[in-house]
Amino acid sequence: MKTDLALPGLHPAAPVRRPSRQIHVGDVPVGGGAPVSVQTMTTTPTTDVDATLRQIAAITAAGCDIIRVAVPSADDADALPRIVAKSPIPVIADIHFQPRYVFAAIDAGCAAVRVNPGNIKKFDDRIADIAQAATTARVPIRIGVNAGSLDPRLLAEHGSATPQALVASALREASLFEEHSFRDIKIAVKHHDPMTVVAANRLLARACDYPLHLGVTEAGPAFQGAIKSAVAFGILLAEGIGDTIRVSLSTDPVEQVKAGVHILQSLGLRPRRLEIVSCPGCGRLQVDIHRLAARVEAAFDGFPHPLRIAVMGCVVNGPGEAREADIGVSSGNGKGQIFVRGEVVRTVPESKIVDALLEEALQLAPSDDAAEDTAS
Repeated sequence: MKTDLALPGLHPAAPVRRPSRQIHVGDVPVGGGAPVSVQTMTTTPTTDVDATLRQIAAITAAGCDIIRVAVPSADDADALPRIVAKSPIPVIADIHFQPRYVFAAIDAGCAAVRVNPGNIKKFDDRIADIAQAATTARVPIRIGVNAGSLDPRLLAEHGSATPQALVASALREASLFEEHSFRDIKIAVKHHDPMTVVAANRLLARACDYPLHLGVTEAGPAFQGAIKSAVAFGILLAEGIGDTIRVSLSTDPVEQVKAGVHILQSLGLRPRRLEIVSCPGCGRLQVDIHRLAARVEAAFDGFPHPLRIAVMGCVVNGPGEAREADIGVSSGNGKGQIFVRGEVVRTVPESKIVDALLEEALQLAPSDDAAEDTAS
């Protein structure tokens, strides 16, 4: 008999969010108590519409809420209407150097536009026109300040891309929009150093009520970059600071999204999906726990229902984790005890452990008919 598996809500100890004004990026609310959203960027040439849409589809399936596409040329701007029309999630146009592409992105129906005031030629002279176009189209503007492209005037004043310099740049640009009564703004200040990101966003959080996008820019390869991002985001989000995030890794954007989702789940800011709890290994083990955990992770990749699966290698922590998990295994001596919600239900040979876990997971998962009844 199958048991309906209810989607777990947010963690009861999830951080209290910083109050902020709310904007809407398409149908995704940002700030004002809305759930923290996950973003990334496409890596395909924007002019290759089909490849870009295929990548957006994969990114969306991984849990992305908002996608950003680079617009470095007129040909990229010309591709935006077709991408926006078919993207399953809101599209942000990422604009550098040429302010005319801001207007092209708004005309294309982009859900928001990211501008980098440090490297757009004569940007400040076009604020009035941009504010008017964005107001008419109800398109929010993200002011994105990067350490690597900070306004030379601020670099000269502060000596380097300090937290104070990053914040000064962002607030200066926001004030120029405010002069034209435009406040549909999101702010991001990014640096490759996680503690600089923490310090800058703390300053911003005290200085304004705009929603904040968190990012450690150029964070690095997957392992290093994920750790740097998790450190910065963990500190800030635990303090209630941050309304949307991007994990900037030198890897497939799908992996960036997965890292972001896991960070939010770990902080109790997003309902968990599949979670694998596995022990790190020690001299007590009588099973290759690393290989077993990897096999379980691969077997459950894409499993559509939220489960906590415990993959344990000995009796020290196995029973305790069994009580907290939906399903799991405690392994040793060439066999595995399979448990469901704390109760041992059978023992199988080590070679059958993964198959047994899948079978028990499918028994717990709601049937298609039940899922449709719940949705309706």
